[in-house]
Amino acid sequence: MSSQSLMKPEEANGKLAAVYAPIVDQLAESERIFEAELGSRFPFVQQLVDHCADYRGKRLRPALVLLSARASGALNASHPVLAAVVEMIHTATLVHDDILDEALVRRHATTVNAEWGNEPAVLLGDYLFTHAFHLAASLDSTLACRWIGHATNLVCEGEMQQVHHRGNLDLDEDAYFSIIQGKTAELTAVSCRLGAHYAGAPSAVIEAMENYGRDLGIAFQIADDVLDLWGEERNTGKSLGTDLKKQKLTLPLIRFLATAPPASAASVRRLLAEAEPDRRRLRDYLDSSDALEYSWNRAKAHAERAHSALECLSESNAKSVLRSLTHYVVRRSS
Repeated sequence: MSSQSLMKPEEANGKLAAVYAPIVDQLAESERIFEAELGSRFPFVQQLVDHCADYRGKRLRPALVLLSARASGALNASHPVLAAVVEMIHTATLVHDDILDEALVRRHATTVNAEWGNEPAVLLGDYLFTHAFHLAASLDSTLACRWIGHATNLVCEGEMQQVHHRGNLDLDEDAYFSIIQGKTAELTAVSCRLGAHYAGAPSAVIEAMENYGRDLGIAFQIADDVLDLWGEERNTGKSLGTDLKKQKLTLPLIRFLATAPPASAASVRRLLAEAEPDRRRLRDYLDSSDALEYSWNRAKAHAERAHSALECLSESNAKSVLRSLTHYVVRRSS
């Protein structure tokens, strides 16, 4: 994949290890809260909850809550609670996404829907959502519930818009970015906003951190969409090609269809209309265009905007980690 090549898994894991250094104790506390909140006296429910450990991977969103707090003010007892809440919301969206995508693997493990069926998976996602809001309501004010509720509404709207546009081969970039801003970027944005607000940061810093999280999330999603076309399952640890199978148009394909010669665009449209689109055949067409480079450049532009949003912060270890994340999201393999 030339100069835009993705990081090997061991390189990505090493990079992420640095994320936890300034917040290691608070992240451990958020893990404890997560497990305690979701504990069930019913063995089957607990089995489903325990399986979520395979979904949780990088803990990027709870880390963003804690790092934003550390970088912009002072960490306090609210932050591990908020970190656990956003991780529950994120995990719930992954469980539901796998149902919608009919995915079989996530993080090298069988998905809940593949292992136990759609009904338990739907209910597990609901269980995670309800526990998230129950936990958020334990804080002194309803502010976190309102902000998280609003962000979750936008996540759901983004997902519904994506479902609505399945098979729409005329989807344009504006519609694509509207979808991913909702389905992915709003949760990273609210994670950073919550971290800064509950750390006592001034309003300008809270806004900057929210912007950082939103641009980071957009860059992350573009990279995910590139991986769905060019990645390898043995590296990413999840089912790939699900966007193609569900006829979800992503940025590389939007770019190709908008700029390719008519004959090539028509051939790709025919491939996309097949029940099981062949990723390798599609990549042959895409590799003859600037679709990959263009998509990476758009991801990098948002990562650079996220980087610039940090200028309002004083130098610290947490700020350095937030800065490094803007590079990590566009150089990863999973």
